[in-house]
Amino acid sequence: MRFRSLLTLVLLSLASSALHAQVTAIRAGTLIDPVSGTAARDQIILVEGTTVKALGAKIAIPRGAAVIDLSGSAVLPGLFDAHTHLCMTVDMRRDAGQYYYTTLNDPDSYRAIQGVANARGMLEAGFTTVRDVGNEGEFACASLRRAVSRGLVEGPTIINAGRIIAPYGGQFQLQPDKGEVLATPEYFFADTRDELLKAVRENIHYGATVIKLVVDDQDYIYTPEDIRFVVDEAAKSGLKVAAHVWTKAGAHNAAQAGVASMEHLNGISDEDLALAKRNGVVAVFTPFPASVLKRFRGEEAGQKEYQQEIDRLRAGYKAGVTIAFGTDAIHDIPGTTRGSLAITWIDSYLDAGLPPQAILQAMTINAARLFGVEKQRGTIAPGMAADIIATSGDPLADPRVLKQVHFVMKDGKVVKGKPAPPRTAAR
Repeated sequence: MRFRSLLTLVLLSLASSALHAQVTAIRAGTLIDPVSGTAARDQIILVEGTTVKALGAKIAIPRGAAVIDLSGSAVLPGLFDAHTHLCMTVDMRRDAGQYYYTTLNDPDSYRAIQGVANARGMLEAGFTTVRDVGNEGEFACASLRRAVSRGLVEGPTIINAGRIIAPYGGQFQLQPDKGEVLATPEYFFADTRDELLKAVRENIHYGATVIKLVVDDQDYIYTPEDIRFVVDEAAKSGLKVAAHVWTKAGAHNAAQAGVASMEHLNGISDEDLALAKRNGVVAVFTPFPASVLKRFRGEEAGQKEYQQEIDRLRAGYKAGVTIAFGTDAIHDIPGTTRGSLAITWIDSYLDAGLPPQAILQAMTINAARLFGVEKQRGTIAPGMAADIIATSGDPLADPRVLKQVHFVMKDGKVVKGKPAPPRTAAR
């Protein structure tokens, strides 16, 4: 008994020492709160393990704590991307800019490896939480999510959709002699209530944590009743529904059905933006930067699509719809990672006239609420996950400074950064 008691004391002592060693103090030159749009000078953030323990201007730094000096930086919560495809990368030279060819040319095993690289790229750019909305083959992103959560690879917290549910054909034009082989497993074709039920349950069984529904990429589209059926079935397991909408009719049906979010919204009317607001639907616009659209659409078509996307984003903001930042970045562009490409979508939000605070909210708290993780992530506060980034400029003055994030902490672990040297704060 004495030996067991002594062993218990030794183990408790070791555990206490290990816990103490995990305390980190961050000296933040300017602490940005996207929710209130305020900046507090000379704050101390205490991180214990994976979470924020305390913060304030007069917080005492415990003896032996690791100190990270970000006194010359703006510090803010990690960023969110509400519309990404980690396990798909379009090769611009091979695939002519079309993801249809990518799904044919790359096996799921390779796409999973792409997912590892893309997840790392997103994290290093400051995206600490993302929602992967499908095109992951046979649940490659579900495996990626598990690998990240278990610490096998580094990446953001991932919400993943599994196989996209869609009317027959999905987003492709199939050929009768090839049938469904070219569109599966990207899509689960579901045209009856029984098929919709099976699709939702099969996705959940294989690891989806959000349900993605393509509403309108065929001449036949889901009705509001169809969509509501999927929303209700997903809700039984605590999952939300993200609806791909490209046309006016599809957007109307999704807004009326009350999905959690609508993606893209290129054809949505002003009336249906108002309907979306009334029904609490979050808008995830994906306004490709003009340079990217022109690269794979051509000069004239790219400019036309860009203007349409900017117009709808501007209209959505003016209508007061809650907006979560989404990119849909999928292209392999030389000199970029998935993260350094995705962050350039900020330019489109600025072109649409959104003020900096609204952009920061879309990239943090709005997305966190959409994902259902607002009690764990999206703000820097005691008890929240220590997902923290830093940049040298002032994002409340110009969000483009987020293109140069030099420090990233995810769940209390530093994954990027030498802190910038102390200097006079921007605010």
